[in-house]
Amino acid sequence: MNETCSKAEHLLNSVFEGAGFDLRASALESDAGCLLSIEGPDSGLLLNQGGEFLDALQQILNQALGRTLPKGERIVCDANNYRATREAELRAMAQHAARQVRTTSSAFVFGPMDSSERRVIHLSLAEEQDLATESIGEGNARRLRVSLRTPASQ
Repeated sequence: MNETCSKAEHLLNSVFEGAGFDLRASALESDAGCLLSIEGPDSGLLLNQGGEFLDALQQILNQALGRTLPKGERIVCDANNYRATREAELRAMAQHAARQVRTTSSAFVFGPMDSSERRVIHLSLAEEQDLATESIGEGNARRLRVSLRTPASQ
């Protein structure tokens, strides 16, 4: 395991211990970078409010240690397989949006979502020759629009 992964695991476990949470982080290296799998009786706390606490921990770790990872890699925190489940949900939502756009010929706009969730949808629909995806809006209100490609842009 690389040094950054090891430091992230140690830092996260120190935070849990200091806060009195019954949680334990275990680091694994993955293609995406460093995956911190979090387990324990208090893991549900991380997933409240759509995983905001889990996202916040991930953001802190990436700000503190992410710059020491190779380019393109990042630190990912997961609990109870939340990330994989959420990614599957987003892929299903992307397919639903694609069907809706093709049926109605009208654009489909998702609600506000963070950049990692928008990225999953962009990638899910990237091979669809008749569809275009684009992020619109600013900051926390940033959304993703799926629309039919105009003949000139196909």
